[in-house]
Amino acid sequence: MRLIKKRVVLHFPGFEPLDGKAHRARYERTARQSGKAWGFQAQLGEIDNRHGFAKFDVLAASDFWQTESRIHVFDHDVLVEQLSAKPAAKRIVDGFAACGSIIMDGGLVGYFRHAWRFGLFFTFPFVLMLLGLMLMAVIALAPMGFGLNVQHMIWSLPAAAAFFYLFLSFAERFYTLHLFADWEMAVALGRMDRPEFDAWLERCATTAREALLEDADEYVISSHSMGSSVAAHVVGLLLEKEPALFDGKQVVFASLGSAVLQCALLSSAKALRARVGLIARCRSVFWLDVHCLTDAIHFYKVPVVAAAGHPDAPQARMQFIRVKQMLTPEHYKKIKLDFLRVHRQYVLGPDLRATFDFTLLTAGPVPAALVADGGLQKMPGL
Repeated sequence: MRLIKKRVVLHFPGFEPLDGKAHRARYERTARQSGKAWGFQAQLGEIDNRHGFAKFDVLAASDFWQTESRIHVFDHDVLVEQLSAKPAAKRIVDGFAACGSIIMDGGLVGYFRHAWRFGLFFTFPFVLMLLGLMLMAVIALAPMGFGLNVQHMIWSLPAAAAFFYLFLSFAERFYTLHLFADWEMAVALGRMDRPEFDAWLERCATTAREALLEDADEYVISSHSMGSSVAAHVVGLLLEKEPALFDGKQVVFASLGSAVLQCALLSSAKALRARVGLIARCRSVFWLDVHCLTDAIHFYKVPVVAAAGHPDAPQARMQFIRVKQMLTPEHYKKIKLDFLRVHRQYVLGPDLRATFDFTLLTAGPVPAALVADGGLQKMPGL
């Protein structure tokens, strides 16, 4: 096995309110945990975000190997902040508008057809919010229900408002408004009808192209959750403009807990589906699609390329992992009921050695394409 000495990584995180600095801090914590589990050390360089996207260097080494990696982080915190900065009432209205758009575009049917758990994930925040709105309406109209004079609404309306304020605090335990914004972004990435999103993707593509021109043994394009749709747009956009861009390069497109189909199953997502096909048919790109049984926020065991309308194209290589095998029993017990925390484990540090490790995928000596074949267990020194 030829070890990787130098790697360039383009990482597309999921839908989280984290900027490049926060992602570097997370990566440092993750690398520290991975190093403890696998017996190596990782030193991170200072962050450089002069061009709008963060990048930093990682030197990972043990007594048997050493790998230099440059991590480029294409976070979409600016878009998350834009969607989340609106007043609560506006976020609720826009969230339900996104829900309606997804249903009209066939997304709901597609979700339950391919992955019923993801369908439940889609419906949950909207059903919860509808329940809260209905209870607020019941309280507001209580005087009329009991045949009281309309003047009694002088107390029922404030009571309804107070209830809904408390309800929102309760609903945020389940990330309800955050998920409303997530679905709003899903519609934007599917329909491609918002100029600010299109301009941002173009900036990502420009920076990504520059990163891909850097010299390296291997290029890893890693993406998590919603970031997989962003990555598919960016990589597909590059291939549209320069079909030979990856020629002669060792490129791995690693989608972790991928939500590409969250957007691609919308009937309006023609551009995204076409770009998925371009990536799948690019002979220089190895697509590694990492799935987890206990993660409900992705399309478990669904062949993403075929489901996106390309059954005749080379399909992504699936790797199946278990969060339970990455963490101690005590640690797993603490997080197993938090569906978003489980979903983030793909990019977080492990307690134990397992078949998948994000730090080793992006900074380790084993070629990323071999991770699905148990390559981590073949590292020098093990």
